[in-house]
Amino acid sequence: MTDQDYQRKAKWVPTPRPEWVQTLNQQARHLDMAGIVPLDHQSLIAQAVKNTGLDDFGDDQWLEHFKVLMAAIETEANLHFAGRVLTRYEFVRYLEIRLNLVDWLKREPAIEDETVDRPIFITGFGRSGTTILYEVLAQDPRFRVPLKWEALFPFPPPETSSYANDPRIQLTEHVNHFSENMIPELKAMHKSAATLPVESVELLYFTFLSEVFTFAFQVPSYVRYLAGQDLRYCFEWQKKLLKLLQWRHKGKHWLLKGPSHLPYMRELLGSFPDARVIFTHRDPIASADSVVSLQASLYWWRTDDPWGDGSLDNWVIGSAQTRAALWDDIIDMIDDGTLDKNHVSNFQYQEFMADPMAAVRRIYTDFDLELTADVEARMVKFLADKPQGKFGRHDYQNAPKTVVEQERAVYKKYQDYFGVPNEL
Repeated sequence: MTDQDYQRKAKWVPTPRPEWVQTLNQQARHLDMAGIVPLDHQSLIAQAVKNTGLDDFGDDQWLEHFKVLMAAIETEANLHFAGRVLTRYEFVRYLEIRLNLVDWLKREPAIEDETVDRPIFITGFGRSGTTILYEVLAQDPRFRVPLKWEALFPFPPPETSSYANDPRIQLTEHVNHFSENMIPELKAMHKSAATLPVESVELLYFTFLSEVFTFAFQVPSYVRYLAGQDLRYCFEWQKKLLKLLQWRHKGKHWLLKGPSHLPYMRELLGSFPDARVIFTHRDPIASADSVVSLQASLYWWRTDDPWGDGSLDNWVIGSAQTRAALWDDIIDMIDDGTLDKNHVSNFQYQEFMADPMAAVRRIYTDFDLELTADVEARMVKFLADKPQGKFGRHDYQNAPKTVVEQERAVYKKYQDYFGVPNEL
């Protein structure tokens, strides 16, 4: 771990837990938590099979991923009691999604004939404007975006006639309310709601092979396991779920967001060769400071020891060298044609903050899309109704001047290539 990374981590201070979470965890501390809330793979599978009445999970590859992940969570994540309750609920749900997806694909083979046409993926460093851009572009009805409720409860497949008032929306709000009440500060960092679009990774949970789990749990053995796997597997299964979701409620193009997809662009393009990609750019030093705050809070959601033994510091925080290397690979992909320049748009966070619609118009121009007056009006209204800080401020400490000076040289190639201005 570098001095720079340590300084960022050391500046993070957890907010007090809600009283009900503190009481629950304290009361359960001396109980047999593993017996009361089991997280072993056999117990979770049995519960999902019982809940659905289904037992066909499709191929067998997922099972090894699932076993490794659950073993890592049980032995390494150090979950408190409320964290165990939330985790068991979530993983039974993911297994149910897999069972139901396999069942629907068998019963309705026409789903596999659906075409995922030129999906647009938004990616970049975390805290570089991916979420607000995603929500603004989602105001364009030509884009099909996955909403929280259909990602959590995708079966039966959503239908256009009932999409806006599906009863699963209210059910999702109840689930979301429980989760957010465990750590209220997340509302300011990354607001979630049943009818808000979700990240692409929320359509990958049921593969049990995704970087998303490394951001929710401290699982170093799973991090090592993930590094040796071919993630095209999870993108292929994601495509199956997208086909099912669009089967009865279509859009012209899928609009998806996944900051954590940045290291896996080659695998993503292997599954979505006609994808368009929006890269979001912000001063990488500023975004690193914000990411540390968010990541620590995500761990704090489920454990009293958010930094663990420090073995994941470089994975979570990432040295400047590690982060810059991700962009080196993207630059190589653009220069050698692996990423068609005509399929790429570059979004500047600072430009968006100064003139949001100018930044949006640039994207439409890059992709040869028409931004109609009515759609632009919807985007302007959305921004007016959601000023920065509506759900609270996300405060975090910036890096000290010495760190900024050291890291600026590391990021020079990236910032020069994409024209990313300094923020600090």
